[in-house]
Amino acid sequence: MMIPSPWRADFPAIAALQRQDQTYLDNAATTQKPQALLDALAHYYANGAANVHRAQHLPGAHATQAFENSRSKVAQWLNTGDCGQIIFTHGATSALNLLAYGLEHVFNPGDEIVISALEHHANLLPWQQLAHRRGLKLVILPLDADGLIDLEAAAHLIGPRTRLLAVSQLSNVLGAWQPLPALLAMAKAHNALTVVDGAQGVVHGRHDVQALGCDFYVFSSHKLYGPDGLGALFGRHEALEQLRPWQFGGEMVLDANYHDARFRPAPLGFEAGTPPISSVIGLGATLDYLAGLDQDAVSAHEAALHDYLLKGLEARNGIRLLGKPQLALASFVVEGVHNADLAHLLTEQGIAVRAGHHCAMPLLKSFELAGAIRVSLALYNDSEDLERFFEALDQALELLR
Repeated sequence: MMIPSPWRADFPAIAALQRQDQTYLDNAATTQKPQALLDALAHYYANGAANVHRAQHLPGAHATQAFENSRSKVAQWLNTGDCGQIIFTHGATSALNLLAYGLEHVFNPGDEIVISALEHHANLLPWQQLAHRRGLKLVILPLDADGLIDLEAAAHLIGPRTRLLAVSQLSNVLGAWQPLPALLAMAKAHNALTVVDGAQGVVHGRHDVQALGCDFYVFSSHKLYGPDGLGALFGRHEALEQLRPWQFGGEMVLDANYHDARFRPAPLGFEAGTPPISSVIGLGATLDYLAGLDQDAVSAHEAALHDYLLKGLEARNGIRLLGKPQLALASFVVEGVHNADLAHLLTEQGIAVRAGHHCAMPLLKSFELAGAIRVSLALYNDSEDLERFFEALDQALELLR
C-alpha cells in the first residue's frame, strides 16, 4: 500500500537527509522546516535585522510589525478571540516554568497541584519543585489500561484543595489524546486554574482554546514545523491577572527607579529582554504555510500513515506497544532486546528514531522499563519511510535475537 506525501517537496531537509541515506522518524522531538520558513528567515536577516518595540527607526518598525503580526497569527491558530493573550517564550518548558514561578504567590501550604502519570518532565518538574518550595501536595492522576488518564480516579483526586491542574493534551510517549474536557470541568468545579501542555497536540489539527476552556495553553514552535528556541503561552485575561513576572530586564518596564519599578501588562510584561525575533517571524511564516494546507487531507494522511505503522509493528513477533497509540507516534519494546541496542543498529542503517525514557522517566518506570523505541511521524513522511524502517528493524532484530 502506497501512502505518498504531497507536501514532502515543501521541506528541503527531507531531500538532503535522503541524500545522506537517512530516514527521519523522530518528529515528536523536533520537525523539519518548510521552505516558507527558510525564506522568511533569510528575508529578515538579509533586509535589515533590528530590535522590536523600542526603536523608532524604519528597520525597527518593520521588525516590530512582523513580530506582532506573528503574535496575531498564533492567536488565530489557537482561536483565542478576545479571551486572552499570546506571550512568547523560549519554548514550552520556559512557558511552564514561567507559570510555576509566576503563580507561586497564589499557593498556600497544603494546597494541591494535580498532574498526570504520563507527563513530560517539562510538565512535571516545574510543579514538583513548586510543591517543594511552598509545602504543597503534588497529586498524580493514574492511567487506565489504554494509556488514558483514569477519569473515575480523577473524580476522587481532584477536589476542594486542588489549586491547579496541569495535563498534556497528547502524550509524547503513548500517542493518545487525553480526556481534557472532563478533566478541565472537574478542575473548574473547584475553581482551580488549568494548564494544558499542547507541545504534541498543537501539531495535529487545529485546537480552539476558547472551546477548550483552559486558563493556559503552551506549545513549542520547533515541534510545529517552526524555528527552535521559541514557545508560546496563551493565557486567559482573568488568569493572566494572577501571573507575576519571573524574569526582569528591558522592554517590560513601564517606569523604573533605583529601588522600585512598575511593569507592563501581558504580553510585553512577560517578555523581558530581546525576544527571539527571527524565530517569531519565522513561526508566523510557518503558520501561513500550514494554514494554506487542506487540513482534512493532512489529517487523513497522518491517520493512514499511523495505521500503516501500527499494523507493521503488530505483525512482528515479540513487539509490545506502550498503551494504545491513536495518532502520530508509537512507542514499543521488544522482548529480550535492549532499546539502546536496537536503536544503535537502526541508526547504523540510517533510521532516525528515538530511544530512552523520552523525558517521561516516571512513566517508563511505571511500566518497569528503562526505555523504549519511539517512531514519530510528520506530514512529510510517507509509506516508503516506514518500509525502510521495517526492513531495518527486521535486520536489527535478526542480529539481536
